[in-house]
Amino acid sequence: MAPPFRPLVRNPHILTIAGNFWRRAIDPQFPATRRHYRIDSSTTIVALEHQPHSGARAQLVLLHGLEGSADSGYMNSLSQAALLRGFGVHRVNSRTCGGTEDLCETMYHSGLTSDTRAILEDIRERHFGPAFVMGFSLGGNVALKLAGELGETDLVAGFCAVSTPIDLATCVRSLEKRSNILYSKRFLRALCNRIRRKRRSAPHLYPTSGLGNVKTVWEFDDLVTAPLFGFGTAANYYATQSSMHYLDGIRVPTLVLCSKDDPLVPFSVYSHPAFDTNPALTLIATEHGGHLGFLARGPSRFWLDQVALDWMESCLGSEISGKGKQKIPFERKEFAIRER
Repeated sequence: MAPPFRPLVRNPHILTIAGNFWRRAIDPQFPATRRHYRIDSSTTIVALEHQPHSGARAQLVLLHGLEGSADSGYMNSLSQAALLRGFGVHRVNSRTCGGTEDLCETMYHSGLTSDTRAILEDIRERHFGPAFVMGFSLGGNVALKLAGELGETDLVAGFCAVSTPIDLATCVRSLEKRSNILYSKRFLRALCNRIRRKRRSAPHLYPTSGLGNVKTVWEFDDLVTAPLFGFGTAANYYATQSSMHYLDGIRVPTLVLCSKDDPLVPFSVYSHPAFDTNPALTLIATEHGGHLGFLARGPSRFWLDQVALDWMESCLGSEISGKGKQKIPFERKEFAIRER
């Protein structure tokens, strides 16, 4: 059973902001190797790879959220905890993120799964053993979409998604609420600045005309993201790339963690019937936690890291026991959650 979550505070905005800025680091005893993955002639992505001191029990591919990077705090604390438990870790920078803008002609988007799949195929070719994918926020949407695309597969042992906007349109509209103005302004400023920088190297792809008039993330995606990737409009981009449309196709163990008070991802999106009908899916919903803000009281500050890694170890244990690769890591009631 998952340990009870005792939130540091109960205000979702404080948890969200504190979770973003909380100082976290990876011990120097686990040095990073910078690995380049050539996706195509105009795209190279970078992942920071760490391996434990002895043979890794499994590999963990981490995907960050909107305008994050491999150095985002949640990526670092999860990596540190995973390395101590004997997992190899791959902290992925999405296209143009983490100082890689000169390596990629195009930027990332919420449903871009090909890059993650290339990393997983490389891990398999290197005979590194089983692999897990864990995505945070936007990265969670990528992880769940990829899980649905792959279906029955031996490429991945399991997926984990945290604070995931599985319904992109609903979540982008939620971002426009007055109570979310700090987040929306921060995201929009970062996105627009990224386009202005990319304009210098690829003006044919990144016209800045009209960018100054963009007031919302929806308008940004309508002007930039959707045309850049051939989706046409933001509405079509969200409709085709939302991972909720892929949940029914998931066939490997998949853990989805969220908080009911997430200011950016309305809990109503998790009413999707797949969470009741697809036995491969396990949903953990806490009463508090904000958006990626699962900071707990007590010495075990990063509750999320413990729960996710316990779940992955359970998946590995079910394979080692001789039962084979099962679709359901354990009964849903085993990971029922409560708070104190």
